[in-house]
Amino acid sequence: MAATFPSTIAARVDHEIEIRRSRFICHLAPVGSVADADAFIARVRKEFWDARHNCVAMITGATADKARSSDDGEPSGTAGVPMLEVLRQRGVTDIVAVVTRYFGGVKLGAGGLVRAYGSAVSEALDRARIVRRRALTLITVDVPHADAGRYDNLLREWAAHHDSVFGGVEYAAAASFELWVPACEIDALASDIAARSSGSLTAVTGETRVVDVPT
Repeated sequence: MAATFPSTIAARVDHEIEIRRSRFICHLAPVGSVADADAFIARVRKEFWDARHNCVAMITGATADKARSSDDGEPSGTAGVPMLEVLRQRGVTDIVAVVTRYFGGVKLGAGGLVRAYGSAVSEALDRARIVRRRALTLITVDVPHADAGRYDNLLREWAAHHDSVFGGVEYAAAASFELWVPACEIDALASDIAARSSGSLTAVTGETRVVDVPT
């Protein structure tokens, strides 16, 4: 079994809820760094410049080791912290949440704000496509062009049945296929390739890194 890491989301999600005439619009986005998150926050604040609050929570890093939040003028601890807690509870990283609030004229109290901001993020996450992440090892197989079509089908099917990711193919002197494979499956792939090619092809082991795994 490959080591697993916190998940992320595939694409931006925007979701709005209304509570006692206040509008809470959650903007979620996948990010690759703190700088990416800051740029997204700046874009949202520019777009929704007329809102009373644009509160923020972000978690970044493959192991979710970096986190930050902001109440943006709401009472301390009533916005950014509950937003961040939802992200942590849902086990996601490399993600930023901005909740834009348009005040509806009715005060919600501290408890009401905590619930509203947390719910906005939670409901947006419910609508996001989650992307799993795992530590996988790169395996490359160079195949003669004449056999590329057959091995394309074979390796795609092998990846689908062995919890692996087909990384694609590059054409040069040979067709170079890439697969991202759990450590426990590397020997099986090498054996299967040797058997299918009567020993003429070799699986070459490369780097191990955290890879997004489509669901």
